[in-house]
Amino acid sequence: MSDQSTPQGGAAKAWSGRFSEPVSDLVKRYTASVFFDNRMASQDIRGSLAHARMLARQGIISAQDLADIERGMAQIVGEIERGEFNWNLDDEDVHLNIEKRLTALVGDAGKRLHTGRSRNDQVATDIRLWLRDAIDTILGLITEFQQAVLDLAEHHAATPLPGFTHLQVAQPVTFGHHLMAYFEMTRRDAERFADCRKRVNRLPLGSAALAGTTFPIDREFVAEQLGFDEVCYNSLDAVSDRDFAIEFCAASSLLITHLSRLSEELILWMSPRVGFIDLADRFCTGSSIMPQKKNPDVPELVRGKTGRVNGSLIALLTLMKGQPLAYNKDNQEDKEPLFDTADTIIDTLRIYADMMGSKVDEATGERIFNVRVKPAAMLGALSQGYATATDLADYLVKRGLPFRDAHEAVALAVRAAEQRGCDLPQIPLDELRAAMAHVPGAVERMGDDVYSVLTVEGSLAARNHIGGTAPEQVRAAIARARQRLA
Repeated sequence: MSDQSTPQGGAAKAWSGRFSEPVSDLVKRYTASVFFDNRMASQDIRGSLAHARMLARQGIISAQDLADIERGMAQIVGEIERGEFNWNLDDEDVHLNIEKRLTALVGDAGKRLHTGRSRNDQVATDIRLWLRDAIDTILGLITEFQQAVLDLAEHHAATPLPGFTHLQVAQPVTFGHHLMAYFEMTRRDAERFADCRKRVNRLPLGSAALAGTTFPIDREFVAEQLGFDEVCYNSLDAVSDRDFAIEFCAASSLLITHLSRLSEELILWMSPRVGFIDLADRFCTGSSIMPQKKNPDVPELVRGKTGRVNGSLIALLTLMKGQPLAYNKDNQEDKEPLFDTADTIIDTLRIYADMMGSKVDEATGERIFNVRVKPAAMLGALSQGYATATDLADYLVKRGLPFRDAHEAVALAVRAAEQRGCDLPQIPLDELRAAMAHVPGAVERMGDDVYSVLTVEGSLAARNHIGGTAPEQVRAAIARARQRLA
């Protein structure tokens, strides 16, 4: 790597000997990435050390060069950790900043480090290392969120809640069953991130600029040193594509979309007009003018940040769509959307795991949940939407009435309940039969035991199968989920 100055005396560049005038300050600022890609410093150093060890092992650099590089890198790590490292705009990016400092510390050994590689394969390696670390963090945080959901779901495995379609009361479910839907969503999210990690975990280093290198390198050795599962098998592809980053952003978009749906429900449930839950104060804010307000700011902001993450996915797709092979400067624009997506997902999962979590009161030993459920309000809402109408239809079908006839008979019963201003269980048996009299066979199949299926408890208990909302099945689903997380 050249360390010479430009003929005009400008700052040293890795490529400066080719040019007859220095880069302008405006272009320098426009093209530099050091102030956002320096967060990959740890990964850049890890990759460089593995590369140096391979070079020494292959006899491309000397053992003394390797020792000097390792000594210099150790000092650089300390400087970065202590906040003493001087990140210089003139050196463009994290790679050249570290290499320049290394050369200042150890001399020619630092200049030899870049043998057999390019910044093209170097940055592709750094991004993959960084993203692999981010995915591992995210997978751990998804588990924390899921454990919090399981605790809350188990506590409310039998708490009745209106199940909605079209935001209209549909059928009774339990709050625990409702929460377990989000466990299943995030279980698939975790599978997507784990699957994405497999494609992230392939080593580009050794592809050099685009065609490979003339030096006798050992890419498999480097892959083993860095914990990659395999190498990228085409040098052009290795340095130029960012599909792994796009895939990560797609998985992130799905995850935060699921959390946004939960956020929307928490916001609705917390509204005084619904009043199903309350959130712990530390997840809410007040109003500058209305002293009574308690606003669910955290779920609202999660809902808002979903657009941010989705935007990053579109940005990366757009970034890649028109690029010919191989590397192009466009790809410098991959990092900020990727970093922002990972940061947003990690922060969102951390706060959501806390918000859905609980603590044990040291004085009473009682577990206090940050989502405070109001069972009476949930049960009261079930009396407003004829939630057990389907159970009445099923009752008639089990006694031999064709389903379409049963559906019509119950629709007539609901109309009668509306006119009477009551719920189905409150209609006297003779009026219930009278309402259904226009459907042949319905009255004859209506017994005195009909009210047993019109209760919320009876409706819940009747759905006692895998995936059903019966409390017994909810607890079984929670037990299966805990086994998966163990």
